[in-house]
Amino acid sequence: MRGVQGAADRAVQHARAWLLETEPGSRVHDVQLDPRFQHRGVDLLWELPSGEVRGIEVKGDRQATRRRYFFELISNLEKDTPGCFLYSGADLMLYVFLTQGELHALPLPRVREWFLPRAKEYALKHAFTQTGAIRYTTVGAVVPVRDVAEGVPGVITVKLKRAAPEKSGDKPGVQPGTPDAEGATPAAASEPQAPEAPEARSPRRTGT
Repeated sequence: MRGVQGAADRAVQHARAWLLETEPGSRVHDVQLDPRFQHRGVDLLWELPSGEVRGIEVKGDRQATRRRYFFELISNLEKDTPGCFLYSGADLMLYVFLTQGELHALPLPRVREWFLPRAKEYALKHAFTQTGAIRYTTVGAVVPVRDVAEGVPGVITVKLKRAAPEKSGDKPGVQPGTPDAEGATPAAASEPQAPEAPEARSPRRTGT
């Protein structure tokens, strides 16, 4: 799980830096461990100089060649709990492609409104997460970056000043809980068919 945690942490660091740079004088509050916001799919609160506060969801993706988003639709298939893409109350989803060194700012309500009528056009991928003795399945839609950029106004793509390097222990394809939009890769030694997906720092609404 160290690789998963490390990727999520780096994504949050990039997101925080971009938010502060975009709005000088703003403040960013980390609420990932606050249960009041976990259940709303909000990782950061972005307090603007005007006093407005926006909710931010952060996703970190380590796939080197992926040009697709993974939109989580079901967080726990066994307990039929909805995925964060559907229930998140965030204003922005900051989707960080760590290897490519890119941050994509997605206006989440607009993206969701655009996606739902087209949901059947996109393939679904399953991921398997092992937490202690509990194993559950996550389901998400694989959506090309270009489709979202062309269909949703307000999407921003930013080249990061420095791509977050992979740590020696971060080996793509061997971490649990990571579905892959491009194809199946091992998620753990005992789960050779589990795909890989973007990481959030802490699990939400899995029903576990």
